[in-house]
Amino acid sequence: MRVLLVEDDAMLGDALHTSLIQSGVDVQWVRDVAQAKLALVEHGFNAVLLDLGLPDGSGLAVLKQLRARYDATPVLILTARDRLSERVQGLDLGADDYIVKPFQLDELMARLRAVVRRSSNAVVSALRCGDVAVEPARRAVTRGGAEVSLSAHEYRTLLALMERIGHTVNREQLEAAVYGDSGAIESNTVAVYIHQLRRKLGDKLITTVHGLGYRIEAEP
Repeated sequence: MRVLLVEDDAMLGDALHTSLIQSGVDVQWVRDVAQAKLALVEHGFNAVLLDLGLPDGSGLAVLKQLRARYDATPVLILTARDRLSERVQGLDLGADDYIVKPFQLDELMARLRAVVRRSSNAVVSALRCGDVAVEPARRAVTRGGAEVSLSAHEYRTLLALMERIGHTVNREQLEAAVYGDSGAIESNTVAVYIHQLRRKLGDKLITTVHGLGYRIEAEP
């Protein structure tokens, strides 16, 4: 299991980091919103342990970006805040579970295993166009029944288009789906991913709508 730990408290973070590693979990520990967003763009995780009170903003911003990219990675919120409104807000934004500090490590591990298990067992219909299919539950893409290897950025670009089959998606929408608001992006970034997707999945899958964006046509 690979987990992203987002916690700014040095003592708690160190204790959790050590305990999770001892439990056989592969952990990356970051301490603020900016580092968390960058880690989630560049790496894949089985789950995120997310503190809400971070030095450069709310952990909810990390959750918002994750879900805006159609990334269903399970998120378990860790917070000292025991207000019902904040729990509800986190869950409404797409968190999978919520645990209030202080907590026992055994309970945290049980909740972590539970959200990962639920995610693994989730039944999500595949998105299909012609012989190309995307299975969000497995983050898998197939063409003609054969699995196709895509980078994380290529996958998110394709998913954003497949989620909107029959509709034109502009460059800004695709950038938000891939990167959220994590920073400046080169002007040709989306075009590069579209080129790579066409190379791997066929030239006819994605249509360029000049001056507007890209689209995957709905099958007749």
